[in-house]
Amino acid sequence: MPEIEGSPGSSMHGVTGREPVLAFSVASPMVPTDTTAKFKLPVDSEHKAKVFKLFSLANPHMRTFHLSWLSFFTTFVSTFAAAPLVPIIRDNLNLTKSDIGNAGVASVSGSIFSRLVMGAVCDMLGPRYGCAFLIMLSAPTVFCMSFVENASGYIVVRFMIGFSLATFVSCQYWMSTMFNGKIIGLVNGTAAGWGNMGGGATQLLMPVLFEIIKKAGATPFTAWRIAFFIPGWLNVVMGILVLTLGQDLPDGNLGALQKKGDVTKDKFGKVLWYAVTNYRTWIFVLLYGYSMGVELTIDNVIAEYFYDRFDLKLHLAGIIAATFGMANILARPFGGFTSDFMAKRYGMRGRLWNLWLLQTAGGIFCLCLGLVNSLPLAITFMILFSIGAQAACGATFGIIPFISRRSLGIISGMTGAGGNFGSGLTQLVFFANASFSTAKGLSYMGIMIICCTLPVSLVHFPQWGSMFFPPSNDGVKGSEEHYYVSEWTEEEKQKGMHQGSLRFAENSRSERGQRVASVPTPPNSTPINV
Repeated sequence: MPEIEGSPGSSMHGVTGREPVLAFSVASPMVPTDTTAKFKLPVDSEHKAKVFKLFSLANPHMRTFHLSWLSFFTTFVSTFAAAPLVPIIRDNLNLTKSDIGNAGVASVSGSIFSRLVMGAVCDMLGPRYGCAFLIMLSAPTVFCMSFVENASGYIVVRFMIGFSLATFVSCQYWMSTMFNGKIIGLVNGTAAGWGNMGGGATQLLMPVLFEIIKKAGATPFTAWRIAFFIPGWLNVVMGILVLTLGQDLPDGNLGALQKKGDVTKDKFGKVLWYAVTNYRTWIFVLLYGYSMGVELTIDNVIAEYFYDRFDLKLHLAGIIAATFGMANILARPFGGFTSDFMAKRYGMRGRLWNLWLLQTAGGIFCLCLGLVNSLPLAITFMILFSIGAQAACGATFGIIPFISRRSLGIISGMTGAGGNFGSGLTQLVFFANASFSTAKGLSYMGIMIICCTLPVSLVHFPQWGSMFFPPSNDGVKGSEEHYYVSEWTEEEKQKGMHQGSLRFAENSRSERGQRVASVPTPPNSTPINV
């Protein structure tokens, strides 16, 4: 075959297509290594890392990983810092059950809007600016918690702090631009899981800070206020680190690359259009509302639930509640790992089945948590529920990067906002009024999780299939190239704006699973040699 210079996605480097595909192999023929790129980790044709070295600080891939999860971790600590101190705060501010419930709803409602905006910011300006400026701008609102005097102030400040949870979107977007699709489930799951762990860490941190400050001579009503200065300063420091050490893309920052002409500047209207007109986006908004959404709900109610129902001390209730959030250190990466593992054998269909199984299991355990009256059983079901829900979050973002290459940021933002919307709705219906006990609310929430997970069966990719149906037999419309390039008009293609989508399509052929060797590649789409 003659050489074709400068063709998009033409980086197979002499691969014949007959080489064996090994599970967890770094050098898969479906993800060729760009040997000309100068990075510390092996990369594909988009310069995305093909390996994930957890304890490395290799720039830019692993440095970006650690900055993204740490920034998300910090915002989780700030947003849920009030939750383990609610028994003290409610006495100080004379809060009713309705006030506490409304504050919980407010804490996750603010980021519905901010996550939508963050998705657009990532697509248009890059994740570094979005993450750094949001986390620093939210710091003053954390400091304001120390000065609230009534229920209204408490609810408003928690609402404002909650805006910072949009760092989740920059975290997931960043990982998707830095790591190859074959490992993106594990990487996204680990970054978000370790970030979400802040919800558990704050259950431990804030009661300890409260006790230390109280022993130093402060009254209980003063000690909880002083404690909030710690998460406030964490926000400031983390924002500066992201701004000074972060990098948008493997090859540099987005603005600089656009000025050099290496990256095309897209139009927001078209990016938004392809996000909202893809029906898969809306299904995952719903799904994430009842995986991440219920996790946010539990972060707000679980400490008070154990404190009141089992008559525990504040510190002990905080420790038990912390195990829910701390499970993220393994549970969410596990969901991403199983997503990648299933994809190696069954392709995208395996990822979809994996998501359904994990999220449904989480719903069943949540239902059981609300029914048991024994403390050991309640703790057991809470841990099992946390594993199911958090693993489902990881499995979700093992699929999100494949929905659209062009509109990844906005789709990530919409999905993340769905998590917050689901949490706000669930807390409003089941936990913000006296109609349901917390135990009954947990059981009803479990039933909602099971029901709202069923639509995953409707997700179908023409090139890969769905849970119950195979991929299209059309050799052209059933290809990765057709799916991703169809987001560009003929005029945009003539300008070469679709080249990134072609390279992504080439690298995403691993989602065929064991069909890799049997599915033909559309003619002239990927030349053998550059």
